[in-house]
Amino acid sequence: MVRKIAISGAVAAGGDNPPLIIAGPCVIENEDITFHTVAELKKICSSVGLPFVFKSSYDKANRTSLSSYRGPGSEKGLRMLSDVRSKFGVPVISDIHSIDEVGPASGALDAFQIPAFLCRQTDLILAASRTGKPVNIKKGQFLAPWDVRNIIEKFTSTGNNNLLITERGASFGYNNLVVDFRSFPIMRSFGYPVLFDVTHSLQLPGGKGDRSGGDREFAGPLARAAVAAGVDGLFMEVHPEPEKALCDGPNMIRLSEVGPLLATLKKVHVAVHT
Repeated sequence: MVRKIAISGAVAAGGDNPPLIIAGPCVIENEDITFHTVAELKKICSSVGLPFVFKSSYDKANRTSLSSYRGPGSEKGLRMLSDVRSKFGVPVISDIHSIDEVGPASGALDAFQIPAFLCRQTDLILAASRTGKPVNIKKGQFLAPWDVRNIIEKFTSTGNNNLLITERGASFGYNNLVVDFRSFPIMRSFGYPVLFDVTHSLQLPGGKGDRSGGDREFAGPLARAAVAAGVDGLFMEVHPEPEKALCDGPNMIRLSEVGPLLATLKKVHVAVHT
């Protein structure tokens, strides 16, 4: 039985809840895009009946090249995320990359996210866990599904059980990822909610030399398959105009397409669970 993990007391993943939606632009670009996107996503998720957490990175440290846009930085970025939480009444989550970020980020975020490349960083996992906040840890592209047991043991060693695990695809040769759908029931068997990162699973890491490529046209089929496989939530990066996005544009979902996609996913969830 997968435990129920609440985020800010407002929404939850796992248990008998419908799929949690964690969504937003890859990285904070400006206030207009951020506020417009969160307002639309809140409206869409409410109309479909799916719980929603807003995500956008204030500092995207894991970039392909030195020239890649990272975001506004911790001070300005965390202030904007705090504004999102207060103005729109939705929980917020963002990436942390070092122990030093945990303290400053705690005041602005309802939950932390640990990127896939850092999923084995023991000290970072322990520091995030000790806050008592929910933490979403992305399974590295280099890990097998059963390897997440070690992540779970590290995280829960502090007494905090508020853990989510996210599948984001596995490295398949160079500049390519594939999703093994066996990973969902395997990871869920450990008792914690499992999410599917729709958009990063469509990424072609470093596929354009100094930046990543992506295949956003496959977002629908993979998301439907993941919900049918029983995931507890979906992570997706969304942008009003992905072709103009400063980060991960090729694999981000267009904001105008999110409503129909989530409506379909809700129907798949209902069908599977009845």
